[in-house]
Amino acid sequence: MQIHHLNCGTMVGGLVNHCLLLETESGLVLVDTGFGLACVRRPDQVLGPTHRLLRPALDANETAIRQVEALGYAPGDVRHIVLTHLDYDHAGGLADFPWATVHIHGPEFRALGKPGLVERFAYRAPQFAHGPRWAVNEWIGGERWFGFAAVRELPGLPEEILAIPLYGHRRGHIGVAVDTGSGWLLHAGDTIIYRSEYDAAQPGSRLAGFTHGITGVQPLDWLANLRRIRALHREHADEVTIISSHDPAAFRELSGSVR
Repeated sequence: MQIHHLNCGTMVGGLVNHCLLLETESGLVLVDTGFGLACVRRPDQVLGPTHRLLRPALDANETAIRQVEALGYAPGDVRHIVLTHLDYDHAGGLADFPWATVHIHGPEFRALGKPGLVERFAYRAPQFAHGPRWAVNEWIGGERWFGFAAVRELPGLPEEILAIPLYGHRRGHIGVAVDTGSGWLLHAGDTIIYRSEYDAAQPGSRLAGFTHGITGVQPLDWLANLRRIRALHREHADEVTIISSHDPAAFRELSGSVR
């Protein structure tokens, strides 16, 4: 499987929106979308006033659809999108691919229908106004992935792509695990911000994402999953590469690479 690493939205402090573009036999698959064209053109309407806290660059060339085109693909080649969660900096480009099947974890889909206070700011109705083609997945038990719960059958996607429930930041927040053929890649979404939070060998504070975590909707679940991510790295770093949505250093190392 070939994997392209895309930054779909530079933000304050150099933070990135680390999305994945996977080349599969089922067509192209996006993991998260970052900010889309409508976000660039009408930021206040589409993103709301809170986007000013993140100060996104809102550069059309950073949108997933323009990067797909720059790689020589047609936008219609993107057949599936897997979302870690529905926050506007992760789902902002959905409307650029209205034909794609959008895979969303059940608790997150239900939160969209009945959002709490934090989610009302994070989920933006204009991003979903086109009527996404939702494919809702649920974890119903069964075989695990390195000790984590795993949804192994995502309709239309190859078995190499798994949804890994990592609740806390949002009620249905997931990671996305990808079997690259030479090891696993875990896109851990917003469970972490910087590698120093799970890898003691990295410079920086292990509490870098603490505020981000405790202001989520389920902080105790977030903390439990952070500890599990640390254990996963400690015990299986030779088998699993962990990335987050926003770590600029990790993105710089992987960007432009194709596995």
